[in-house]
Amino acid sequence: MGHKHDYKKLNSRKGMSRRKFLGSAACAAVGSTTFLSSFTSLGMMNSLSAPRKAFGSPPPDGYKALVCILLAGGNDSFNMVVPTTAEPYNDYAASRSNLALTTGELLPLNYTDSLGINYGLHPAMPEVANMFNYGKAAIIANIGTLLEPVTKTQIINSTAPLPLGLQSHADQARHWQTSIPQNRHAKGWGGKVADILAAGNSNQDISMNLSLTGTNLWQAGEIVDEFTITQNGSVGISILGGTDPFEIILAQGLDNILDQTYNDVLKQTYANKVKTSQTQHEGFTAALEGLTPLSTEFSQTAISRQLRMVAKSIAIAGGIGMARQTYYIRFGGFDNHGELLNNHSARLSLLSAAISEFYQAMDELGMSDSVTTFTVSDFARTLTSNGFGTDHAWGGNALVFGGAVNGGQIYGQYPSLALDNELEIGNGILLPELSTDEYFAELALWLGVDGSNLVDIFPNLENFYTLGSGNPIGFLNI
Repeated sequence: MGHKHDYKKLNSRKGMSRRKFLGSAACAAVGSTTFLSSFTSLGMMNSLSAPRKAFGSPPPDGYKALVCILLAGGNDSFNMVVPTTAEPYNDYAASRSNLALTTGELLPLNYTDSLGINYGLHPAMPEVANMFNYGKAAIIANIGTLLEPVTKTQIINSTAPLPLGLQSHADQARHWQTSIPQNRHAKGWGGKVADILAAGNSNQDISMNLSLTGTNLWQAGEIVDEFTITQNGSVGISILGGTDPFEIILAQGLDNILDQTYNDVLKQTYANKVKTSQTQHEGFTAALEGLTPLSTEFSQTAISRQLRMVAKSIAIAGGIGMARQTYYIRFGGFDNHGELLNNHSARLSLLSAAISEFYQAMDELGMSDSVTTFTVSDFARTLTSNGFGTDHAWGGNALVFGGAVNGGQIYGQYPSLALDNELEIGNGILLPELSTDEYFAELALWLGVDGSNLVDIFPNLENFYTLGSGNPIGFLNI
């Protein structure tokens, strides 16, 4: 049951002063900013959290992975997906004024909803339009952070239970990653999912959660933290395993430091995390070195290079004992208060090409049905123009890709874009009808979470969905 609607050397040792030696040793030890990103306050606090227990393991049905792409800044998703039928398009054009795209430039989608309305995709996204039309992509319409269903009347009367910090970048990006919008929660739903499923990976030395964008909230669990990699691979402590005599001395000293038992819990936690990250780095790097290069060609943009590394990591997953994985990418540039049309087009073009390249690689690996990629964003943008851009809003549209997606459809009710309609609550802000709980619960079920654990991850879910009643929305083949 659901809301289906018919949619990332030291230099010369000679003459080295004590200060320079200590500075060089420290730099060699940490290797890079990426390596340090595993030890931020968030990661340290997660390591100190209690209690810590796993709830279960994934079913024995092969490999599966989720790839989360945060469109950071607030994607103007009502210029990403646009109605092309005359009357709803005219409402769109009137509301958007100078920011409206023309019907002639929109890329047609082979989809008509139950009201007879047709839709088009932003002209910068031909690859995604093709994936949609071939059934490998779907659109989730008018979705947002919600505690429970609310109405425009409740908003007007100030009686609606609202997400904390509505329209705040920091708060709303947090809520999309935790799906607990009533507070600033410190654990992400991806991390909670990994707490449940990671025990099913035969390799317990490498995290189930890999991030191309450093420490993040979505992958922060009670047990499982993210392992940070870069578009070029993993970054560890470069002096460990070195053959240079000076590096051997440094490595021995560092080993002694890390092998100490400390009374100070923060020092011990830090030492443990360094050792754990180094173990992951060594195992991951060794596996990548044995990988046959992919024949799929990727663009040289940052997001394409990040997705290329995700593809390479997926290619080695089976060989290193990974049955379930999550990946996180933060793709910024969507906070377009000015110059929306040009900036938005440029970002969507990069996203569309990267997604297409990634799924060509998944086809090459025979893994398309095993990998589901989905987008999230802080919020949508106002329907109304502020001159050359748009401002922070609420409900918007998301994208899902993969062979397991029941594609070629828009899920949920695509809203009227006329101002003063029953969902427009002022200044061109739309009240969402689908909740993040429904969206994410379906992704969690597909990855292998048992339905009985859903409320532990999404405490507001039962306000929108009856447990055990089928897929919450219906966009995935579970």
